[in-house]
Amino acid sequence: MTGTDYREQVFHIAVGDGGASADCDMLGFKAWNLARMARVGLNVPPAFVLGTSWCRRWREGREVSLDSILPLHVRWLEQRTGRHFGGVRRPLMVSVRSGAPVSMPGMMDTLLDIGLCDASMEGFLRATGNPRLVWDAYRRLVRSFGEVVTRLPPDPFDALEADWVTRHGVQRTGDLDYAALRELTRESLQLYRRLSGEDFPQDPREQLFRSIIAVFESWDSERAVTYRGLNAIDDSLGTAVTVQAMVFGNGGGTSGSGVGFTRDPGNGLRGLYVDFRFNAQGEDVVSGRHAVGGGLDDLSRRMPATVRELEIIAEVLESEFGDMQEFEFTIEDGTLYILQTRSGKRTPWASLVIAVEMMEEGLLTHDAMRERLAGLDLDRISRRRSLSSSGESPLASGVGTGPGVAAGCIAVSGESAHRLAKEGMPVILVRDDIATDEIDAISFSEGVLSRFGGRTSHAAVVARQMDKVCIVACQGLECDPENSLIKLGGHILREGDYLTLDGESGMVFAGEVASELEFPTAWLDRLRSLAAGA
Repeated sequence: MTGTDYREQVFHIAVGDGGASADCDMLGFKAWNLARMARVGLNVPPAFVLGTSWCRRWREGREVSLDSILPLHVRWLEQRTGRHFGGVRRPLMVSVRSGAPVSMPGMMDTLLDIGLCDASMEGFLRATGNPRLVWDAYRRLVRSFGEVVTRLPPDPFDALEADWVTRHGVQRTGDLDYAALRELTRESLQLYRRLSGEDFPQDPREQLFRSIIAVFESWDSERAVTYRGLNAIDDSLGTAVTVQAMVFGNGGGTSGSGVGFTRDPGNGLRGLYVDFRFNAQGEDVVSGRHAVGGGLDDLSRRMPATVRELEIIAEVLESEFGDMQEFEFTIEDGTLYILQTRSGKRTPWASLVIAVEMMEEGLLTHDAMRERLAGLDLDRISRRRSLSSSGESPLASGVGTGPGVAAGCIAVSGESAHRLAKEGMPVILVRDDIATDEIDAISFSEGVLSRFGGRTSHAAVVARQMDKVCIVACQGLECDPENSLIKLGGHILREGDYLTLDGESGMVFAGEVASELEFPTAWLDRLRSLAAGA
C-alpha cells in the first residue's frame, strides 16, 4: 500500500509476496530488513506493519484509528496462517515489535504471545497437544503484558517464580512441568489483578490494541531517549510496529531460540557466533535475565542439520545486505524461522577486520570498504591484552564477549557508577543482569560484569558497540546493592574495590592486572595492500 494518509501506511510481509512497497524510513529498519529476507526466500513468519507515521501522529496527541484498521489486517494474517486470532480452534497468536528507521537494539519494547487468553488457550492445547507449551506461553504473556503494558513492577513476579522454582527443586521456571506451570499461571493472573486493580484482559483485540500503544510509548522511554542522544538519532523519527505471527521456541524437544552473528563482533573473524537456548523464547536470550546455555556447540550436537542451515543463511544474509549481520531465529519443532536481521554492532577492531576480509572475499568494493571505515580513526584502534600468565589467579570466570581488558572500581548500581565516574574513577559496573535500562551507566563504565545473560544479550551488544569490556554469565557472582558489595569466588568485595576484566578469556581478577596495548598492525598492512591494488 502507498499513499499520504497515515491509515494507508500499513504493509504486508510474507514469503513469496515480493516484499513491502515502502522505504526504510516508513517501514522501520526491522520490518524493512524482514521484507528483504522474505523477498530472497528466507523463512520469515508473515507480518503486517504499521508505518512510522502512526507513531508520529500518536506522539502529536492526535487520534490513531486502530479500531477501524486492525481487523482488516488481522484477517489477512489469519488467511496467511490458516489460524484465527483469539479462536477456540487453531488460534493465532502474534508478537508486537518495535522498529525505528535506524537500529536501536533492545531500546524499545516487544510483546510476545498476544492473543492468548482463557478461550484461545483451550484451542492452543488441542492444536499442539502440548500442555506445557500452552501454560508456559500463557504465564509469560501475563507477566510481560503486566510489566510492559500495565507498567507493573517486575519484582513481585520474580519472587513468585523464584518461590515455584525453589518449591519444585528445579533450576529455572522453564524446567517446571505443565501442572506446576498451570498453577503458576493462575497465581500470576491473581498477582496481576492484585497489582493492577483489574483482571488480565481476555479480549485478544484489547491485548493487541494496548500492546501497539505500549510500543509507541516505548519510543520515549528513558533508555531509548538516552540511546538516541548517545548516537545522534533524531527524536522525531518514531517507531514502526510489526505485528507478526508467533512461532514458539518454548515447545521443548527440538525447539528453541537464538541470536547469531555472521562473524565474531569482538574480533571480526569469519564464522558463526551464536547464543542459543533450547525450550526458550527470544526474550530469554536477549533480555540478559537468564543464563543462555551451550550456544552453537550444544546446537551442533543435537541438531547438526540446523547448524548447516544457519551457515547457509549467514552467507545469504551477507550477500543480500553486504555487511556482517546480527540475526534472531526461532526453531519450532525442528523448523527454522528467521525473525529479524540487522548490521551487527561491533568493536572498532572488528570493523577493520570485517571490512578488509569482506573486500578480499568480493563482498565489498574498494569504495564501499572506504566508506565503511570512514568514521574510524585507524591509527587509534587498539585493545588491551592481559598478561595474567605472569602469575595472578582469577577470582572467577564467565563468558567474555570480546577481546580487551578493563580495570576499575566496583559499582553495583547505576547511581554509584555515576558517583564514582564524577569523582574521576574508572568504573566496572557489576550487576546480576545487565539491562538496556542501564545504558547511561554502561556508557561511562570501563567494563561490565554480570551474573546472568549471554554474549548476544541486548545490553552486551550495546556495550560491545561502545568498545566496553563485558563478561556475562559469571559463575559464583552474587550482587548485594543494598549493602554496596558483591560476593565473588568466595571473597567479599565492596564498592570502590578494584577489579580487572579480561574480555577474551572471561576471567575476573582482583585489583589491577598487568596488560599490554595491542595494535592491528597486520590488518592495517592488508588494508594498505588492498588500497594500493584498487
